[in-house]
Amino acid sequence: MSHGNGTSHTHTENRWADKRVFTTGEAAEVCKVSQQTIIRCFDSGRLGGFRVPGSKFRRIPREELLRFMKDNDIPAEVLEGGRRRVLIVDDDMAVLEALSEALGRDGRFEVKTATNGYDAGMLTESFRPHVILLDVMLPDINGQIVCQRVRQRTEGGAVRVLLMSGQPMEPEKVTEIGADDFLAKPFRLDALLARLGALAGV
Repeated sequence: MSHGNGTSHTHTENRWADKRVFTTGEAAEVCKVSQQTIIRCFDSGRLGGFRVPGSKFRRIPREELLRFMKDNDIPAEVLEGGRRRVLIVDDDMAVLEALSEALGRDGRFEVKTATNGYDAGMLTESFRPHVILLDVMLPDINGQIVCQRVRQRTEGGAVRVLLMSGQPMEPEKVTEIGADDFLAKPFRLDALLARLGALAGV
């Protein structure tokens, strides 16, 4: 993986990647709004935080800023250091653990997991993944239906879906279901990371 290119634009992102508490000015810069807007939202309770004891300075914890950004459809990539959010949906705990560990080590991805279609739907709403790794056979609902529901909820192609299955699948069928790619199990981790990187644009 090359580190030579792209350093100029990631430098500002990395400024925020590890920061835990923000001033109103920093929050305004991250959200690309005016400081007055942030102060108004803070004072009205729409943006949580605290005042520095004995002063008028407001401070906003990272979690509150992230919540505020997601509630207001402000892209949070700047705060997350440019990492892509990946949701892994599989009822096999061994698969979930292996994939979570591999993607966590990779450093390009922030990972959450679900073991059934219901949790996958909830996390699609709250976590807003860039890519969903979706097992076709889930305990409560067919992965194909999950994929179709994701498409309905996220206005088309905002989320990329990579189907996984022990059964082979024709490309036409993958497209018909609404997925972007298909990987037959068992697969090699390097093959998965290559496909995932392409779908996530990293």
